Amino acid sequence: MATLRVSSLLACSSSSLHCNPSVFTKLQSSPRWAFSFSVTPLCSRRSKRIVHCIAGDTLGLTRPKESNAPKISIGAKDIDVVQWQGHLLAIGVTENDLARDENSKFKNPLLQQLDSESNGLLSAASSEEDFSGKSGQSINLRLPGRRFTLVGLGSSVSSPTSYHSLGEAAAAAAKSAQSRNIAVSLASTDGLSAESKINAASAIATGVILGIFEDNRFRSESKTPALEYLDILGLGTGPEIERKIKFAEHVCAGVILGRELVNAPANIITPGVLAEEAKKIASDYSDVITVNILDAEQCKELKMGAYLGVAAAATENPPYFIHLCFKTVTKERKTKIALVGKGLTFDSGGYNLKAGAGSRIELMKNDMGGAAAVLGAAKALGEIKPFGVEVHFIVAACENMISGAGMRPGDIVTASNGKTIEVNNTDAEGRLTLADALIYACNQGVEKIIDLATLTGAIMTALGPSVAGAFTPSDDLAREVVAAAEASGEKLWRMPLEESYWESMKSGVADMINTGPGNGGAITGALFLKQFVDEKVQWLHLDIAGTVWIDEKKRPTGYGVSTLVEWVLRN
Repeated sequence: MATLRVSSLLACSSSSLHCNPSVFTKLQSSPRWAFSFSVTPLCSRRSKRIVHCIAGDTLGLTRPKESNAPKISIGAKDIDVVQWQGHLLAIGVTENDLARDENSKFKNPLLQQLDSESNGLLSAASSEEDFSGKSGQSINLRLPGRRFTLVGLGSSVSSPTSYHSLGEAAAAAAKSAQSRNIAVSLASTDGLSAESKINAASAIATGVILGIFEDNRFRSESKTPALEYLDILGLGTGPEIERKIKFAEHVCAGVILGRELVNAPANIITPGVLAEEAKKIASDYSDVITVNILDAEQCKELKMGAYLGVAAAATENPPYFIHLCFKTVTKERKTKIALVGKGLTFDSGGYNLKAGAGSRIELMKNDMGGAAAVLGAAKALGEIKPFGVEVHFIVAACENMISGAGMRPGDIVTASNGKTIEVNNTDAEGRLTLADALIYACNQGVEKIIDLATLTGAIMTALGPSVAGAFTPSDDLAREVVAAAEASGEKLWRMPLEESYWESMKSGVADMINTGPGNGGAITGALFLKQFVDEKVQWLHLDIAGTVWIDEKKRPTGYGVSTLVEWVLRN
């Protein structure tokens, strides 16, 4: 049995790290640079005024409540489904499972028993509601002291996404009924190998945990889900399946953290608060994770002109460069990899202001979706503690605002590798911050890098809201990441990295411009990033602009955490 517990976002108070001048940041050295410094307090006890430690201190008086992350005991049991004693039973059924004989009775043995127990109600309801087991369909039946939910899985079940959907549907039914304990099973496991059953159990657990979670930190009133116990029936028992379920819980903790970070508005999540959250992760997993936070002056010493150019206008909320490092004590050689996330806690567009109904400026709190995924992965890996891998988590956190000190269209900035960039659009700021972050990552001596960024609207035009775009010159790395995404149930598609398009990114006065012509914007964005990656390092860019947010549900997805964790473990 296992219990999931997720830490809440930090509210910066007199006890938090930035507010205590005596607290020192843990250090993680790099091959080229090493720093030792005391953290400059963002809010001092001696000050009569709290200096934007959380923007909510001066704007809106808003503070988040404690995280309402689910705490669910999950177990795999090998008992007769019909004999299970509990409040709600969810059954995943395929279209084949609903086949009937000449007497209109279900052929599937489990559905036969359930129909008999309900005195034919299941059969009648499925006929009346035209329930055929197609993906997305469900029916709910209520008997004295018992509820059934049948969830359609389509013609066959072959992907984690189907099992995720089953778990989410079970969670939705549990929330509606305020069920304290539920069970989930498949109508048939014919054709599933032992490994497939274990993976199915893990995916179902993931669907339930993420489906039951609601971010109610900013609601004055909210109802806490009653669900405490989840039994997964008929998919096996034993240490291996329990370990896989525990793994799912750890990943979900990272996904929920990622969702909370993206969902919190920009008057709550500032660059300083994002740095605090990184410190909290390092504190919680101090046996394997260290942290190094660089302020603007230290970034200036490293000549991070592209990153600092974006941050220049945000005089009220200064930038913080976040570097976490995961490393276990082992004598074996470690694969050294880096996960780099775009960390714009708010993007106004700068002087190229996001304007008009289609600009989505009100959602630009989600422009740190890449950073949220990276920090969520750090949390999950802190729980899992894999051996044989060293992981660097890097975020150049800042706001893109407007002021007299800010970057203007036509300005030239210089990245930390010496390359110069003519800024022809201040709303293409994420790639500027990532330029210095990628250079920093390469300087850690890593062999592979994945960066995640809500980089372009063009990728949404190309792939829609459910599929991320993957860009890489490495076929081997592409195969690795695609396989990790498939195993985790997240969708991505490899896009072309068309080198001939780079001609359109040449500048008349500098080495390059930061945006090309209107067509192929996702490709030229990726080509821009490629200029800041060492040729010896395998690199893949994930444009997650469409996948970070679900418009219909008005919430973030936590996209990327699961794929990153899976990819790290495979390394």
